[in-house]
Amino acid sequence: MSTFLLDSLIPTDDVVRLRTLHLYQIVNTTPEPVFDEYVAWAAQLFNTPIALISFVDEDHVWFKAVTGVEGIQQLDRTESMCSAAILQDKVVVTSDYKPSSCELIKPDVAQANGLNFYAGSALQMPDGARIGMLAVIDKEERTLSDAEAAVLSRLAGLVGQTIELRFRYLVINQEADEWEDAQRELAATLDDNAALARYLITRNQRIDLDDDEVAQPILHRLENVAKVLNRRLAA
Repeated sequence: MSTFLLDSLIPTDDVVRLRTLHLYQIVNTTPEPVFDEYVAWAAQLFNTPIALISFVDEDHVWFKAVTGVEGIQQLDRTESMCSAAILQDKVVVTSDYKPSSCELIKPDVAQANGLNFYAGSALQMPDGARIGMLAVIDKEERTLSDAEAAVLSRLAGLVGQTIELRFRYLVINQEADEWEDAQRELAATLDDNAALARYLITRNQRIDLDDDEVAQPILHRLENVAKVLNRRLAA
């Protein structure tokens, strides 16, 4: 399954999109705990060995946070599925990395690592620019249900808000201590989410977001993160 519909890797508004990306001053920056927490939680929620947060720059895709893969900081834009995924304003899913599934990128790196599934939701900023992706990746071919897609989209929205909060603290207000404090508060909330995920995995061997009894407490945890972000963004 693939949802790629366009025939060019470079959108017509790419100059504007890149301007927004660079405004946030987050490309090729050192790891920050809150983003590591997000990808760890995403991997748990979607039962995948790999999850990542990426930023699509002019020539490269930079990985802000990755779990499940060691030592990959960036890929050429033509080699990363994230480059194609940001072209869509909906959750993008491909069940394999064959050239026929997405002719916009070279799948060599993915194939060399035995990857066979990608699901990603764009990190969309307030001006509408899609600057990167939150993605979950597997070595097994699989699908993504509507319930899973909704949770992935919601989680990507929270990551986008976190990037906006980082921008306000570090770039606009030059308040590094406030950003560290915000990371600690968000991390505490995300740790609670991770504990719930571990419990559900222990009980059921996996997390089934199509099961309402499982989905509801997770959605409640998502709202708890949103409350922290909304309160800080409104301050």
